[in-house]
Amino acid sequence: MREITYAQAITEAMRDELRRDPAVFLIGEDIGKHGGAFGVTKGLWDEFGSDRVRNTPICENTIVGTALGAALTGMRPVAEIMFADFSTLAMDQIINQAAKIRYMTGGQVKAPMVVRMPQGGGGRKGTAAQHSQTLEVLFAHIPGLKVVVPGTPYDAKGLLKAAIRDDNPVIFLEHKVLYTMKGPVPEEDYAVPLGVADVKRQGNDVTVIATQNMMQESLKAAALLDGEGISVEVLDPRTLKPLDEEAIVRSVKKTHRAVVVQEACSQYGTANEWAMVIMQHAFDWLDAAITKVASLDVPIPFDNPEEVAVFPTAPKIAQAVRDVVRGREEAGAERVTA
Repeated sequence: MREITYAQAITEAMRDELRRDPAVFLIGEDIGKHGGAFGVTKGLWDEFGSDRVRNTPICENTIVGTALGAALTGMRPVAEIMFADFSTLAMDQIINQAAKIRYMTGGQVKAPMVVRMPQGGGGRKGTAAQHSQTLEVLFAHIPGLKVVVPGTPYDAKGLLKAAIRDDNPVIFLEHKVLYTMKGPVPEEDYAVPLGVADVKRQGNDVTVIATQNMMQESLKAAALLDGEGISVEVLDPRTLKPLDEEAIVRSVKKTHRAVVVQEACSQYGTANEWAMVIMQHAFDWLDAAITKVASLDVPIPFDNPEEVAVFPTAPKIAQAVRDVVRGREEAGAERVTA
């Protein structure tokens, strides 16, 4: 199978859906000729023109508000926010309007819209405190929103297609570090269902649950531990909402241990939710306390050595796994990167 980058897979998904459905259009800042800040929409303006690839002013609430209005009239907009950090300027439109309109109208109107935005840091990007945050938990907390976090090119294409076809507002978070990563992606049409997790690596001794770049770091950690006789299963939820709780429980019942990994700062994150699912539904199968690996509770530094110190990395994840498997952690203890 051919290999393309994560960014190319996203572009291809949008191109396919623009061709398939005349109700689909793109809207965002500088997404036309220049293809946006990361070039993900490059070439689409040339093919589909300014009616279906619409540049906007630098105004996030306008971008999302316009997309919502169009969605309510039967269109299927795909809105781009240049950085997930800037979505805070459109929180009223996302949280108070898009997420609630279908419920508040008793299902009389739908809001089939996607809000795409890159999140996260690391990878020597040096984008600092206002451009490197992982804000997924803000959206996952809100009823009425679906939240998608692809970690491979294959998933990026298939999940975006499913998101565009969904009749509900979907927050589609792309990780900046992954844009250049290559992987196998079919040319033919396919969609990855929302709410279905994927086991990226089979293992028997411990389940590591992670998404996006942390999932990739977890795979590296698993490879490091192979030589030590520790068999790691890596589970990628792929969507945070809906969350595939059954897959999490099934994996932990198999391995009897769990390490939950998130790129966001440690407190109140998605990894906490995964751990609670395990505690509620697989507690009796646990042979060790659940351990969490997360970023420090600090703004993301610009300086690269300091940035690396803040984020989870493969060696840090590997050490957390060793501690869980070999029983070094105290019961109920939590590991946070330092």
